[in-house]
Amino acid sequence: MAGSDPAEEIAALKSTLASIEAVLDPAAMETEAAGLREQAADPELWADQDRAQRVTRRLSYLESELNRLASLRSRLEDTEVLFDLLKTEDDEPSRLEATRELATLQSEIEQLEVRTLLNGEYDAREALISINAQAGGADAADFSENLMRMYLRWAERHKYPTEVYDISYAEEAGIKSTTFAIKAPYAYGTLRGEHGTHRMVRISKYDNQGRRQTSFAGVDIMPVVEQTDHIDIPEDEIRVDVFRSSGPGGQGVNTTDSAVRITHLPTGIVVSCQNERSQIQNRASAMAVLQSKLLERRREQEAEELQRLRGDGLRAWGSQIRNYVLYPYQMVKDLRTGMETGDPLTVLDGEIDEFLEAEIRWLRQNGR
Repeated sequence: MAGSDPAEEIAALKSTLASIEAVLDPAAMETEAAGLREQAADPELWADQDRAQRVTRRLSYLESELNRLASLRSRLEDTEVLFDLLKTEDDEPSRLEATRELATLQSEIEQLEVRTLLNGEYDAREALISINAQAGGADAADFSENLMRMYLRWAERHKYPTEVYDISYAEEAGIKSTTFAIKAPYAYGTLRGEHGTHRMVRISKYDNQGRRQTSFAGVDIMPVVEQTDHIDIPEDEIRVDVFRSSGPGGQGVNTTDSAVRITHLPTGIVVSCQNERSQIQNRASAMAVLQSKLLERRREQEAEELQRLRGDGLRAWGSQIRNYVLYPYQMVKDLRTGMETGDPLTVLDGEIDEFLEAEIRWLRQNGR
């Protein structure tokens, strides 16, 4: 820590936490949680599975955040008391423990402070992620699968539920594309800075001569649609195809034509879903994905128009945002924020919170 006086550091952290609470409004969160508890106690809630899951996920999130705020406040007070006691006691192990706890609290409060920056129109939504292999052949397909695992591992680390809607496997290795959801409040606001082209440099596993290969994958981050979004999709603007689900290597997942592919004719957007046994369920999931893509398209168009009016030349969405280098050196670097690390394997295992926090600050600073 930069400061040397624990009392001053604790006072500063208390002030920061008070500012965070002023934004998050724990009283309003508790009121909302109480209402959700009443809904969750109603046996008829589970007649509508989707609504029941939304209620329980939101309730779980609110209770977790309220517990988090209470825990931080309590730990700050306990640490303050411990430092007060140490003024009259020579207890070096306790002093080291208190110093470590203070550093941990600073880190956790800084992370929570980032959450207060997520105030965009859709930031509180769950996230829908699509990954597509771009240039680089088998290496790009393998890299795309690495990125899918990275985001799923990140969600797993945070105990966020996920649902994979579709995976299109490549012939040699990896995946051509995938679409999956991270079902946690603020997942979209947290992850939307990941939207763009990711670049991998490494020795190819698929080149007999072991040459260095550069490959690319596109990541799209979209907010999950809600009933209030009013994304109207006329039936005459879509084409629906059904096909048999398949897995890696082409083996059949089932023997019926239950997988669904929907093409939005005006935009050319194509989505598919094959994670359910029922064609009706797959169609409903595919329509939800299509609505999310159209919602994000609308948001991007509005942002581009605002950017055009501002005329400040910020980089457009879809540009290259991050490099992952495994050879001739090891590094992951974000091209916008400058955030970097020399441990790409840990990043690809889902340790991306520092990159996400830097992106959130960058987006806020640049009015995105």
